[in-house]
Amino acid sequence: MALNKLRRLDQNSLGITLPKDDLRVEGLLDEHGDLEGEHHLHIRHIGDGEWTVELVEGIDA
Repeated sequence: MALNKLRRLDQNSLGITLPKDDLRVEGLLDEHGDLEGEHHLHIRHIGDGEWTVELVEGIDA
């Protein structure tokens, strides 16, 4: 099981990294490993230290 560290992004938010291999499988990275396009994720708190992360399609930025 891979562990990802929770990190401070700015004064009001924290974040984690997502493994590039998983993002590549989802088709979100180009052939150079760079993020291709804009993508939105929905993060849902399930409870007791558990969250889900879901890719949301069809959002106009």
